[in-house]
Amino acid sequence: MSLETTPLFHLKTVLQPSRRSTPSIPGLSSVHHRLIPFHLQVSVSQSFRAKKTIKPKETKIPAVLERGTAVTEKQSDPPVRIVSIVGAGSISPLKRAPWEEVMLHTAKRLKWVDEGYEMLVFTDDSYQSKDQTEILLKALSCADILLTVAVTDQESVKWIETESKIVPNIVCFDSSPNLVNKLGGSYVQNENSGTLFAKTFGISPLKKASDSMDVEQTVSEAWKRHNSDDIRFCLLVIINAYIRPVPILKNLRSKGFSTLNCMVKNCGPQILNCLLDPDCRKALQCLNKCSPVDQVCNYRCIASYESPNLEAFSLCVLQKNNCLELDAKIPEKPFVPPMAKFRGEDLSHETAEDLFVGWLGSLDWSWRVVAGQNPAYDQFPCQYQLFYRGKAKDSFWYEPVFQVKTLEGKVVWRRRKYRVKRGKIPGTFYFSVLDNGVVSNERWTIVDVSDDFSWGLFHYNGAARVAGQAYTGAVLASPDGAYPDEKESKRLASALEKCGIKEWELFTVDNCSCQDPPLGLPEGSSLHSAIDVKDQKWNST
Repeated sequence: MSLETTPLFHLKTVLQPSRRSTPSIPGLSSVHHRLIPFHLQVSVSQSFRAKKTIKPKETKIPAVLERGTAVTEKQSDPPVRIVSIVGAGSISPLKRAPWEEVMLHTAKRLKWVDEGYEMLVFTDDSYQSKDQTEILLKALSCADILLTVAVTDQESVKWIETESKIVPNIVCFDSSPNLVNKLGGSYVQNENSGTLFAKTFGISPLKKASDSMDVEQTVSEAWKRHNSDDIRFCLLVIINAYIRPVPILKNLRSKGFSTLNCMVKNCGPQILNCLLDPDCRKALQCLNKCSPVDQVCNYRCIASYESPNLEAFSLCVLQKNNCLELDAKIPEKPFVPPMAKFRGEDLSHETAEDLFVGWLGSLDWSWRVVAGQNPAYDQFPCQYQLFYRGKAKDSFWYEPVFQVKTLEGKVVWRRRKYRVKRGKIPGTFYFSVLDNGVVSNERWTIVDVSDDFSWGLFHYNGAARVAGQAYTGAVLASPDGAYPDEKESKRLASALEKCGIKEWELFTVDNCSCQDPPLGLPEGSSLHSAIDVKDQKWNST
């Protein structure tokens, strides 16, 4: 399943024709303009910039944009030093994983973005040990960011308040209210605390308050989703705003009226058709209500109201003309090697394809998704995977089928179609799909499949280039959509470790109420080439 674009333009309903002159759309008469109850309005979204932030009317940052290609900084750039202090023994909402473990894992994931991002993790009782105190004080003395999580012990709070005054950026979550956020060297004011801002030469306290509140709101929204991607994103936003630009956030910068001019010049008929189509219009209105940070909201809008006119609109504005001037790259990290052997034999291209084909033939599907690592996808219930060989020589296809509970309360099925090409190494593949007018390209890896086909783990890195979105994830699948048997836990944990994923990062798919999925294959398709998959255990699933 690919991740859809988040449009950076808005359609605003107006009760009367705008008094301002509107740009003409090629092929449309002025009469048509008067009939359209909408006018295009470009949302000029200014990203948070290092050292200087300009607040627009509404500042939102798509979380998915941080899942981009790791960028090697110039050697002259100093490292970004982060200190995280977590409550000793505190438990996170991520399947009750200890916060210390979550933050240590986040430190590793930051390295996927930039090797210069260094985060040290301490528990809040570290100050009670002389050796640990020296290490912590040294880390705080040169820290760019202090992140405190679940720190409520009052003695620890007092110690942190005293020893962290030199740190220019402090962000506190699930901690004592006595710990106050600080951004860009100034404490973030709120109605309850009445915190005063530090004086900053050249920037008024009021202006700095406005900037800091924008960042704080964005970070707070991301943190509330309680997943590993957004925890990392919180830190990237602060780095980008107050330390140095994060290259993978460059796609946040809207091109303003150049976007509008491109749309009007090249896509007049598609714009009109979308505005006159109720489903297409609802999709755009729905997207305007979503925070771009919320990938789930954005994709649900598109899946709820997808239509041929929406596809034509996106195909013209984004895919053909790239009016947003975006260029996301497939992430290089993490690099995940494929399994080398299956049932004791070296993995071949033919066998690797058969592993994808899985149970198709014995069952009506190849695999059912148990859980996934990417939070944008796994809200969708009842995910079926269909892999098969096409009629043309060497052709191979992937069709995911999934259920959507629309915003209007309907339950509908959706189906996509990916072209699949072999990579150089058996077990690696290149996927491409045109999804609602936007092309997504992905690199997939077969990480592991059990000898009895009771489960498989597949990893992917992908990007929708013209949507400015890059992403990574992994899919755990089984014949019936249930978790593998406990005896497979060690092997599964090892496979997840190869992906840099912890089990507590996985989101479980709802596989209840999956009646009448639209399965079936095109005529002339073929299945396995080298492996015969049969097991009566699953035939009645």
